[in-house]
Amino acid sequence: MVKLLYVLEILFVLVGLAGVALVYTPAALVLGGLLGVLAVERATSTGRKGGSS
Repeated sequence: MVKLLYVLEILFVLVGLAGVALVYTPAALVLGGLLGVLAVERATSTGRKGGSS
C-alpha cells in the first residue's frame, strides 16, 4: 500500500512538471532540479536517527 502511494506521488509530480514544461521549458528544468534535490534529501533523511541541527 505504501509503495502504491509513492508511485502515485511520483506520477503526480511528473505530470505537473510536464504541464509546466508545456508552458515554459526553462522553468520546468529549474523546478525539476529543485524537486530532485528535495527527493534526495527526503530519501537520505529517513535513515537518520537524531541529528546535529
